[in-house]
Amino acid sequence: MKPIVFALTSVLMLMAIASTMQAQGLTFSPSKGQNAAQQTKDTGECQAIAVQQSGFDPAKAQAAAQPQQSGGGQRVEGAAKGAAVGAAAGAIGGDASKGAAAGAKAGTVAGGMKKRQQRRGQKEQAQEQTAAAQGQSGYNKAMTSCMQARGYMVK
Repeated sequence: MKPIVFALTSVLMLMAIASTMQAQGLTFSPSKGQNAAQQTKDTGECQAIAVQQSGFDPAKAQAAAQPQQSGGGQRVEGAAKGAAVGAAAGAIGGDASKGAAAGAKAGTVAGGMKKRQQRRGQKEQAQEQTAAAQGQSGYNKAMTSCMQARGYMVK
C-alpha cells in the first residue's frame, strides 16, 4: 500500500512541477537522476534566483490587456450628439439650425479629444506589454541557466 501512495504522490508532484514550468513556457527534466523532491526544491530555489536576477516575478505579473481596437468615428459621433443638443438648445432660443451647427462643431472637437485619449491609452498598453515580455524573457534566461547548472535539461 505504501509504495502505491508514494508513487501517486510522486506523480502528482511531477505534474504540479510540469504545469508550473509549462505555464511559464519552460519545461525541465532531470538528467542526473534527481528525484521529485529534489526537483521541487531545485525549481523553487531557481525561481527565487530568477526573480532576483531579472527583477520580474511571473507569479505576480498580470496579463496585459489587449489594446482595444476602435472602429473610429468618434468625431462623427460627437458631431451627431452635439448637433442634437445644439438643435434642442437652439429651438428654445428660436433658431434650431444655428444651434445644431454650433453643437456639431463642439461635438466634433470633443470626439477628436476622445480619439486622442484612446490612442494614448493604447500606446501605454503596448509599452506595458513590451516591458512584461522583456521581463519574462530575462526571467526565463535566469531560470534556464540555474536549472541547467543543477543538472536539468530544458525541453
